[in-house]
Amino acid sequence: MENKYPDLKTRIQSTFIDGILMIVLMFAAAWVFDKVSNSENEDGWVRAVVFIGIWVIYEPLLMTLGGTLGNYMMGIRVRKENDTTKKINLLQAFLRFVVKFFLGWISFLTIHTNVERRALHDFAGGSVVIEK
Repeated sequence: MENKYPDLKTRIQSTFIDGILMIVLMFAAAWVFDKVSNSENEDGWVRAVVFIGIWVIYEPLLMTLGGTLGNYMMGIRVRKENDTTKKINLLQAFLRFVVKFFLGWISFLTIHTNVERRALHDFAGGSVVIEK
């Protein structure tokens, strides 16, 4: 079976959905902190760890399951470059996330330069995005 590779629009829509979800999760976490915190014993570092954790854990963890919620909603999956029947591992997912985080939208510039439409973060993580 021949793989189909999503276009830039689909990948950006997926990323946008994930961004909205991250914002919702952060507001939910803030609401929980406001409800359970005691202002006299407030530790700001706990909030910081939770908020950073939401961003750092969400994408790499879900990538090991095949994709984020945005990926699933857009009908795309992240797989190993050399075997698209296999999901990427946590190390690949984290490396992919770090490159995507630091390069941002710039990472998507290479999508139109290769047949598999791989972004820079896909090259870094040894992954490819396919349509399901």
